[in-house]
This record gives sequence, structure tokens and C-alpha cells, in this order.
Amino acid sequence: MEGHPQTAGGLGRTDPRDAARITRRAAMLSVAVALALIGLKGWSWITSESVAMLSSLADSMLDLVASLFTYFAVRYAAAPPDHDHRYGHGKAESFAGLFQAGLVAVSGALIAVEAIRRLIDGRPVSHGVEAIVVMVVSIALTGVLIWQQSRAVAQTGSVATQGDRAHYAADLLANVAVIIGIAASAFLGWAWADAAAGLFVAAWLAHGAWQVARQSADHLMDKELPDADRERIRVLALEGGDVLSVHDLRTRASGPFVHIQFHADLDPDLPLRRAHEIIVAAESRIRAEFQAADIIIHPDPVDSAEPHGHEYFAEGHKATSG
Repeated sequence: MEGHPQTAGGLGRTDPRDAARITRRAAMLSVAVALALIGLKGWSWITSESVAMLSSLADSMLDLVASLFTYFAVRYAAAPPDHDHRYGHGKAESFAGLFQAGLVAVSGALIAVEAIRRLIDGRPVSHGVEAIVVMVVSIALTGVLIWQQSRAVAQTGSVATQGDRAHYAADLLANVAVIIGIAASAFLGWAWADAAAGLFVAAWLAHGAWQVARQSADHLMDKELPDADRERIRVLALEGGDVLSVHDLRTRASGPFVHIQFHADLDPDLPLRRAHEIIVAAESRIRAEFQAADIIIHPDPVDSAEPHGHEYFAEGHKATSG
């Protein structure tokens, strides 16, 4: 498996126990950063009365709620399957993503309303230097968190962690806009600049909310894994030459796990035991790379298998088999 080491990160490629530890650690760091930012921005907003700072404070408060939700969601998603959830609890991460998207959208709407009020009011910002210092510290803390979250996503592919990272990535750009707005209002007398920065933050949050919601919905709707991953699964199944071809490949993601199933064409004259050994070997090759994969392989006699499975899914099989 040259070029695809067993330790490679990404969706389904990390051992579930390691993935759970990585995502929990990223969520705990997110909570800690959110608490620190709320303290800093709350003090700065009280002293400066900046609507841009208020918008950033509101976003950090919602980030704290989202980060807490993410923390508990990734813990629940990593819980082993039980009697009522035979496929595990991985979808909890997708629900966390939708929850995050909703919070961000609400935050953006509230910020937009307050910014419009400030445009009408036209009051300049006071204590501009202190507010700017707070925002610079916020950018530094946020940058460290995003770096850690990016490492976690690269290793686990966690959709909940991606959603949390999207919040803070948006914050990073928004914080720059807040600094510009506060500086222009406090030092140049452009009272409208602070409100304009608030509106920009609101629009950026709306964009981020849509991206997170769409990705979470893809997971909840069992969207196929990326084409590159599907092709890699196909290549691994065919290694060795005993599996003659692969068809009806279906994949889906569920939190840190991936579910893979396909039909493998075999020599129709093989003994049952030998056919079983070939299927187990193919599964082992795939599991060596996709360590968090649950795999079901159905053996078919090549060129003589009869159609089976519900006809409702037949067209989907044709579209994805290639």
C-alpha cells in the first residue's frame, strides 16, 4: 500500500478509540478558548460600547454553547453500538453540526439588527486601543485553536470538529473586520465603520452557517464518500487478483466511522471455504487503511449472479458502480 500508510489520517482511517480521544481533546480546547474570549470581549464591550465588539462577543458566546454541544456529541458518537443502535451513534456528530449552524445563523441575524441600529444612531466607539488589543489577543487564541482543530480533522474527518472549526475560521476573518471597524470609528471618526464591520460579520456568519449545515445534512442523508476514497476501496478489494471485480459499492459516513458494502465477483468454481478466505482477506486490506470501517462484502459468482436486493436501489447501483 505504497503512498497510503496505515497511519494516514482522514475519514474512517483512524482507529475509533484514537479518533474519539482526538476529537474530545479538540472540543475541550474549543470550550476553553471560548471562555477566555468571552471574558476578554465582555470587558472590552462594556468599556468601548462597540457594536462590532458586541457582535464578536455574541459570536463567542454562541461558540461556547456550540463547543459544549460538540464535546458531548463527539463523546456520544464514539459510544459503541447497543441493542437499539446497531450501527453505532456516529450520526450524533451531524446533529451537532446542524445545531452549530442554527446558532451561527441566529447570531448573525441578531448582530445585523444591532448594526443597523448603530448605523442610525451614529455614535462613535470609545476606548478604541483597548478594544483593538483584545481583538489581537482573540486572533492569536483563535489561530492556535484552528491549528489544533485542523490537525484533528486531518486525523479523524470528524464533521462535528469541522463545524466547530468553521465557526472559529469565520471568527478569524471577522475579528480582522472588527479591528478595522473599531479603528476607523475611534480614530477617524467614521461612526458608520463600526456598524459596517458588524454587518460584515453577520454576513460572514450566515455564509459559514450554510456551509456547516450543508455538510452535516450530507452526512445525515448518507452521501457517498469522496470519489478518491471509493476508488481506493475498489483498488484494495481487487489487490491480489482473487476478487475479479467489484460492483454495487455503497459507502456512508457516520461520525468517526464509515460503512462500506459491495459485491465481489469470484470464480464460480471456488470451494466455499476458499471464497470465504478471499472475502476476509479483502476486508482485512480495506480495514488496514480504513481502520474505522464497518464492512460487508457479498460474494457473487462472476458472470452468473442473479439480481438481488430491492429494485428501488438498482439505478443507484448502476450510477455508482462504474
